[in-house]
Amino acid sequence: MNHEEELKAILFQNEVLTSIFEKASILDLPDWYLGAGAIAQTVWNHKNGFDLSQGIKDYDLVYFDTDITENKQSQYYRKAKELFGDLPVDIVNEAKVHLWYREQFGKDILPYTSTESAIDTWPTTATSIGITRTTNGEVKIYAPYGLDDLLSLTVRANKVLISKAVYQQKVEKWIKVWPSLNVIPW
Repeated sequence: MNHEEELKAILFQNEVLTSIFEKASILDLPDWYLGAGAIAQTVWNHKNGFDLSQGIKDYDLVYFDTDITENKQSQYYRKAKELFGDLPVDIVNEAKVHLWYREQFGKDILPYTSTESAIDTWPTTATSIGITRTTNGEVKIYAPYGLDDLLSLTVRANKVLISKAVYQQKVEKWIKVWPSLNVIPW
């Protein structure tokens, strides 16, 4: 079994993740991915023999739409609320991130050009990952730093945007839930 097959086999055992993934296609979000922590943490849970949803606070559903009007975003949010109900789904239009990034993280960033360009900057190599469904129904994995770190429980900073302090904060939180993580120091 190759890394992609192994990852898919693990992910689709998480019933919450599977439900969100299946429903995400109905939303018809442009250039969408389910990604980041929920993907990595499902793998970490599996590798540790934990309940596959343990420690997962939310499921990031990201997309890229150049129509950044509130009206358009509200349409997606209303439809998502109907589909997901109380499931902890965080929906983000990556085309808008540069507009609020400074306020939340203290630095300016250039606008992303696609969902993939956003995933390229996510905090760690293991969490820089997304899964989507292609038009012919196949599962597509986008992992710009590969799957080795994710599948080996290795946490390594992706220093494109993250600061040392934020990295250390994430690591401290994660090792409390998944003590078997192999953390690469900053």
